[in-house]
Amino acid sequence: MAKIHPTAFVDPAAKLADDVEIGPLASVGPDVTIGEGSTVQQGAILRGHTTIGRNCRVYPYACVGMKTQDLKYIDGSVSYVEIGDGTVLREFSTVHLGTFDGEKTIVGKNCLIMAYCHVAHGCVLGDHVITSNCVQLAGSVTIEDFGIIGGVTGVHQFCRIGAHSMVGGAGKVRRDIPPYMMCDEVDGDMRAIGPNTVGLSRRGFPKNVCAALKDAYRIIYREKLNRSQAMEKIEAEIEPLPEIAHLVKFYRESTRGVC
Repeated sequence: MAKIHPTAFVDPAAKLADDVEIGPLASVGPDVTIGEGSTVQQGAILRGHTTIGRNCRVYPYACVGMKTQDLKYIDGSVSYVEIGDGTVLREFSTVHLGTFDGEKTIVGKNCLIMAYCHVAHGCVLGDHVITSNCVQLAGSVTIEDFGIIGGVTGVHQFCRIGAHSMVGGAGKVRRDIPPYMMCDEVDGDMRAIGPNTVGLSRRGFPKNVCAALKDAYRIIYREKLNRSQAMEKIEAEIEPLPEIAHLVKFYRESTRGVC
């Protein structure tokens, strides 16, 4: 049976696994589902059609599943929040419901959403994503697996953050961040400064992949080619590794432009 502190409010209709722990003054609404091994700490609020996976940690005063702040929301619409297994939501973080009927805000597995971060309506975060303190994600932002964003960074709506990329802190993301790259703000503009070689090596990427990504970076950012020319040259000259194919696909599908 779930362990619920006497001062917590848990709606009888909420679905809690037998070993879930709910801390003092926490509040859990009727349409919330919480998986095995998860804990909800003091003062946290879970509302809306929200699903918390297994072995998640919701820290004090985090707020998940509240109504979107998007003014296009129509009263009565049913939208969702899904939090994957093993994800940690730190103090005062917020994850909002989608705007439109059926829309989901998704945070994947084994993510770390640090204190005071905001994940807005319709955002989709992959697995192993880290948003450092005070990162603010506008609506419909996508972060692919293993994306990392430095603290106090704002991300414009509809931007995409590529897989295994790393974004420096205290910046503004207005265009897509390419996968496997490190980006930082330089003279007020977010720029790619090279492959995320340290992060890639730590995750076991082989040397030939890292070398191929360095070559791709050189072609894109150092040879003064337009995007189409750069992609064609990469495909012609670099080994067709899965990572290179993903990088090229990411650039070609970008609608906001890539930093």
